[in-house]
Parts: sequence; structure tokens; C-alpha cells
Amino acid sequence: MPEPKRKEGGRAATGASKPLVIVESPAKARTIEKYLGRRYRVRASMGHVRDLPRSRLGVDIEHGFAPRYITIRGKGEVIETLRKEANQAPRVLLATDPDREGEAISWHLAQLLKLGDGEALRVEFPEITKRVVQEAIQRPRPLDMQRVESQQARRVLDRLVGYQLSPLLWRKVGPGLSAGRVQSVALRLLVEREREIQAFQREEYWTLEARLRTPNGAEFTARYWGTDGEKPEKVELKTEEETQRLIQSLTGVQFQVREVTRRQRRRSPAPPFITSTLQQEAYRKLGFTVRRTMAVAQQLYEGLDLGEAGATGLITYMRTDSTRVSAEAVAAATRWVENRYGKEYATGRARAGTRKPHEQGAHEAIRPTAVERDPEAVRHFLTPDQYKLYRLIWERFLASVMAEAVFDQVSVDITAASHLFRASGSTLRFPGFMVLYIEGKDEDSRTEEEGGELPPVDEGQPLELLGLEPAQHFTQPPPRYTEATLVRALEEKGIGRPSTYAPVVATLLEREYVQRQQRHLVPTQLGELVVDLLREHFPDVVDTEFTARVEERLDQIEQGRASWQEVVAEFYRPFARSLEIAEQAIGRIELEPETTGETCEKCGRPMVIKRGRFGKFLACSGYPECKNTRPLVVSTGVTCPKCREGEVVEKHSRKGRVFWGCNRYPDCNYSVWNRPVRATCPRCGHFLVEVRRKQGVVWQCGARCGYVTQPQSSGDGQASGNKGRTPADQSPRSGN
Repeated sequence: MPEPKRKEGGRAATGASKPLVIVESPAKARTIEKYLGRRYRVRASMGHVRDLPRSRLGVDIEHGFAPRYITIRGKGEVIETLRKEANQAPRVLLATDPDREGEAISWHLAQLLKLGDGEALRVEFPEITKRVVQEAIQRPRPLDMQRVESQQARRVLDRLVGYQLSPLLWRKVGPGLSAGRVQSVALRLLVEREREIQAFQREEYWTLEARLRTPNGAEFTARYWGTDGEKPEKVELKTEEETQRLIQSLTGVQFQVREVTRRQRRRSPAPPFITSTLQQEAYRKLGFTVRRTMAVAQQLYEGLDLGEAGATGLITYMRTDSTRVSAEAVAAATRWVENRYGKEYATGRARAGTRKPHEQGAHEAIRPTAVERDPEAVRHFLTPDQYKLYRLIWERFLASVMAEAVFDQVSVDITAASHLFRASGSTLRFPGFMVLYIEGKDEDSRTEEEGGELPPVDEGQPLELLGLEPAQHFTQPPPRYTEATLVRALEEKGIGRPSTYAPVVATLLEREYVQRQQRHLVPTQLGELVVDLLREHFPDVVDTEFTARVEERLDQIEQGRASWQEVVAEFYRPFARSLEIAEQAIGRIELEPETTGETCEKCGRPMVIKRGRFGKFLACSGYPECKNTRPLVVSTGVTCPKCREGEVVEKHSRKGRVFWGCNRYPDCNYSVWNRPVRATCPRCGHFLVEVRRKQGVVWQCGARCGYVTQPQSSGDGQASGNKGRTPADQSPRSGN
């Protein structure tokens, strides 16, 4: 057999060498290597390998916005190892994630490893299962440069905004701020909602319910609707006086059934998950933040060790905006439903959501790779987070191929003189998909639940009035956004794409533009100031329609219908003009300081909260005459276990790291790396601390007596500060 020829780019091959497959993560590498066997070597790039430099703009504006990529710091050794293995391999295949970002990573790898242009070296795994991996590896294709250019345009646009607008905010407002193309629009939505809530004028209204009894002795309730007649008119009760007059007019009046309407109502299951709906439902039902959801979903996609089965991918790719499902997956789900519940529960088809104008549709919906892999059967191999999310995906997909739920609905109109009351009831006739899964509801989409089953009544039947119950109500403002409803709003408006939702929410929180308050996202004074500044001087940056059009243009680049340089130029020319004008027009903006009630020990003036490079701190309001500062104390409510006099409070080291220590320092030097919680160890009486483990966040004894429990409050489970680090012997005392 003749010796294989030397490939382009200097890659030599020998008959004994194996093809090299490169993926992003070690977990994904282990799973794929199991499916490909000994004929291939699979290695991980450890994520991105090249990017724009962090210390400068890295975009040549004068020469077609050419990006200047550099090797990411710390990746030199990884790249050198991959280069050596690539030179020894007869073939190199790039199997990064099947989206624009994955395509760009493959292109960067091809550039660094000097792989041949136009060579069929790209493979995609929409799901990491043995069949799909082995089939895909036989069908490599050239790199899709339209995808690469679309991702490059997004990266360049975001860099132009971030590295030119953010410094303006630093100079005019304060250090540590940032502005982003999608982030700023999301912040505007939050600010506008908050102002809508603040401006809301609540209005009083009343309801009146009648407790009624049928001749057979059955009781039910009907609500006042309005006036009776050939054309019944809806009447709103605005005041207590109006309601009392109505009650007086009903004294001694006969209540009688006027009309009974019976109909059948059907309820369809929700379609299988896409990225945004997975994030929303995991937030509603599991209390997961969008970032936590995507981190766990990535683990389920890349593969987990299932004992004798080895590393196995449990779900299909989790960044998708399509509800499309393969016929093979639908057939498998249908068989499972028929075997478990019976043929009447199966439809043989999957529900598909309404296709959106901006939908890319490159991938299937998020679904289990094998419906036969019951969550309970693999539970002992998964962390609690992995199990919960996998079960959610598994149940949602199976429900999407199931039959509709059927309800018998009854509506009764009841007359009382010239007034009309209505009662409605609903009974479940056939549960359909509801035996397995019911979709959660957001706060702003909940409707008043229908009543239960009504007693049998006939038209013309008299009813006995047992009592009238008036109730006062007030109209409510629109609810604040949660992470779930913000993601839904971004998706509906075409802002961002599946890969951007989680980073956007995380950035808004990290920059302290918003705060979490009882699961709601509430803009801070700083967030409102930034939005007002951007709206005045950079209206396009915070305009929802403009941002959605930019997303459409990025899609057109991928489709080959637009040049990436043209799209960037369309955005940048007006942006650059606005930047020049804003630099001259905006003076120094001072945030109104937050008062604390504390006084300066040097001059007696009030102390206020200010921001620095490591976050907030206390400063004298008499600056610059008095430059006294001290750390901002964040209370935990936990008594110091060492001196029994002080309180354990949040602090920052000189390098900005969060730790917790006694507020009586230097008299007491107690400190701990993990956040104390207001819970006591039942074994030794010490307070508990929050610790991140592989299985998720737990509370453990701060004295290390061995006691561990699950957190008692719901939420995202994110530990504060230095997550996952146990208390160290050395003190993090610097920076007190």
C-alpha cells in the first residue's frame, strides 16, 4: 500500500496514525471517543482559542473593519499540542458545536493548525449519540464561511460598541461600567417597565358574588356580570356605594336560571423546548437562572458517565430556535406513549410552535436523545440539577406528541330582576398530555382559574339566594420582569439569539444595572442613568426595532445575502457620528449618592455609598475636603463564633475577592471564605455556610463537623463570593 501523501499545511501522515477529531471540551471528547472507538483520536481545544485582544479595540476600522485576532492567553500549550498531533494525523476533523460560534471556533482552529482551505474537515453533531456521531463523521464538509462571517460581524459589532461606548461611560459617569448592543436594549426594557410601574395609578373596583342553592340542595357561586335583556350589557362596579345600591336592589328578588351553555374545550400540549422556552420553564419550575440552565444543559448534551453505558449524551443541542423534530424521534416517543398510557394518548406527531420571522431553524428542538432512557433509570448517575433539567426536557418532549386534554365546560346565566349573574365550571373529561406534563405560567400570563364542576341545573329553574358577598379590588400595575419574562420579551422582539440570552442577563447583574428582588429584576439608579444617557445620545443602540433589524442582517450574512463588512458599516457610520457628538455634549454626571445614616468619624459629615473598581464603599460626603473612606458593611445577621460580640459581615480583600469576617477587626480576626447563612448546625450549634459542590449548592457546618443539608430557600442556588471554596487556615485578612 503506497504511503499517504503529505496534506496541505504541512501535515504529514503515516499508515499507523489515526485521524484527529477536535472538540471544545474534555467531557464532549470522552463521549465522542467512546462512540468512534480506537480508530480516531479525540482531543479538546478547551473552548475558544483566538479572540480580539482585551487591551485594545482590535478592529481596523479604516480597512474594512478587519479583526485582529490573537491567541487567547493560556492557550499556547493547548494549541501547540494540537498542532503536533495534527501534523502526525492523516486527517483532521473539527467537531465543535453546531452553531455560528462553533463554526467560528473551527475556523480559528483551522487557521492556527494551518489546515487546507476548502478541505472537508467540518463535522456537526446535533446530538451526541453513537448513531449520529458515526454517521456524521463519514460526512465532513468544508467550513461554512458565511456562518463564520456572520459570527465575525456580531463579534466586531459588539466590540465596536463595547470598546468605544464603555470608555465614554467611564469618563462621564464612573469606572467599571459597560454598554452592549443587546445588553443595552434589555436594560431599557427593564427601566421602562419599572417607570411604568412607578407611574401607575391604581383604580378601585368591586365584585359581587351570590351564593346560591338549587332545589336539590346543591350550592354554588355566581358573579355579577351586568344588566339582563336581549343584549346584556357588562357593568363595572367602581365604588362601594355603587355595590351597596346593587345589593339593596336585589333584596327579595327571585334568582332563576336563564340559560345553560355546554361545550367541549380542548387544550393542546406545548411544543418541545427551544432555548428560550427551556430557560423560561426551568426558571418557573426549578428556580434556575438562565445561566445555570445553560450550564447544566451543556453537560447533558456533551455526555455524562452512565455506568456500564459509559459517557452518553442525554439531550440534543441546546442552542436552537426551532421546534422541528425528526420523524424517527417522533416515532420513538409515540411508541413509548402507547406502551405506557395506551394508543388513545398518542397522536403520532409533534406539536410545532408558530414559526417566527427571525427563526434560523438550523437544529431540532431540544429533546432527549433516547426517550427510552427514563429519568428515574439514570437518576443515580446525575447530579440533582442534571436530573431535574433532564426530567423537564424528557417530559416536555413526550407530552408534545400526546393527545389533547378534553374538558366539559358549562356556563350558566342567572337572572335576578333586571340583573345578570354568571357561573362557569369545567371538568376534565380526558387528561391527554396532562397525565405527564403541564406547562408553567409566568406572573404576567396567569388568568383567573375557572371554577370546578357545577351542579346540574336546568333553564327556568329557581334558585335560593344564600347570601351576597361584595369584595373590594384594585387594578394592578404590570409585574416586574423576571429572568424568564425578560428572555421571553427579547425573543418576541427578535433581540439577540439563543446563545445571547444568558450572557445578557448575567452582565446586567454583574454591572449592578439591575438587582434581584424576590426573583424580579429591578433596575438600579445606575441602570436608569445609563439608559437615559444612551437614549438621548445613542437612540439606535437602545432601540428595540433597530436592534432586531441588525439581528436580521446578521442572519442575511449567514444566508449569503449580505456582506459582513457592509452590515458592520451600516451600523458603525451613524454610531461613530453619535460618539463624536456625545463626547462634546455630555458633561461629567454624578450619581446621586446613597445615604446610609452613618457619620464620618473625622469631620462629622454624613457618609454616603460610592462605587469603586472593587464595588461599593463608604465615603465622606465632604469630599474633597475630607477624603475619609471605609468598607461598606453588608450584614449577614450571624454572630461571630470566635468573640461572640461582633457580627460576621461581607468584606473585600485588596484584590477584590469577597470573604466574610468579624466586624470587630482588628480586635477579632475571625474570617471565612464561604457566605454564612442564618441557620444553625443541629449537631454543634455553629452557623452554616453556603458551599458549591459538583452536585450543586449545599449548606454545611462552618465548623466542619460534617453536617450538610440542602438550602432551605428557593432560587438560583448561586453561592456568593468565592464559590465552592471551603474555609482555609490562612486568613483572607488583607483589605480590611
